Amino acid sequence: MNDNTPDILKRILQTKSEEIAARSAQCSIQQLQKKIETRSPIRPFVEAIKNKISQKQAAVIAEIKRASPSKGLIRENFNPSEIAASYQQGGAACISVLTDEQYFQGSEQYLREARAACTLPIIRKDFIIEPYQVYEASAMDADCILLIVSALSDDKMQALYKLAQQLHLDVLIEVHDQQELQRALRLNPALIGINNRNLRTFETSLQTTLDLLEQIPPQMIVVTESGIHQKSDIQLMRNHQVNAFLVGEAFMRANNPGEELNSLFF
Repeated sequence: MNDNTPDILKRILQTKSEEIAARSAQCSIQQLQKKIETRSPIRPFVEAIKNKISQKQAAVIAEIKRASPSKGLIRENFNPSEIAASYQQGGAACISVLTDEQYFQGSEQYLREARAACTLPIIRKDFIIEPYQVYEASAMDADCILLIVSALSDDKMQALYKLAQQLHLDVLIEVHDQQELQRALRLNPALIGINNRNLRTFETSLQTTLDLLEQIPPQMIVVTESGIHQKSDIQLMRNHQVNAFLVGEAFMRANNPGEELNSLFF
């Protein structure tokens, strides 16, 4: 965290530190490492995205999200297993599951349920700030983790990234602006997520992705996040060679999330 960290993020990270302290008192890193020995086989997350793109299709990371700090409750009828199955049927490349309880009404259990209901790779979407959570992600059968640049120092980001690699987890590195992008690029990641939502105002603008594109090496896959609501948004991105999308809210508000995914993207 630094002086530029938005207030909402500061508050979430403060809560997160307290949560980690409480959780590690109940289950140590050593116990998590034991669990990892018997975890289910890892499903390659980056590979799944590459496969879709190589077939000239949009690679959609479809999100299972019950609520958010800016929007409150997003989905009343919330069944992670059903949603995951419908996403797979709808053509998703991967699934993202919110595990943050206090701010997003997520849970580790939702991730397990979603993963059991489909064969797609799953990313644990949370505010990961300590090694403990990376072990935890693997122990809960996640295949990939999210690292948010604005929540981490360079040293911490590098350490968490390395640890994820050691545990054979893929990593999605999320940036909001040029400064964060420059920091993220030093890791030479396979995936760069550009979040189009301004954490200070909560407004979204797809221009955020377009503005940062030319600084990203061609071998890295850009995932555009937030603000994708209609076919024209997708077309705009694909016209600029952005073929990977993380979408949650547009699907979560639909009766059948997988059908919504399919009609929007395919």
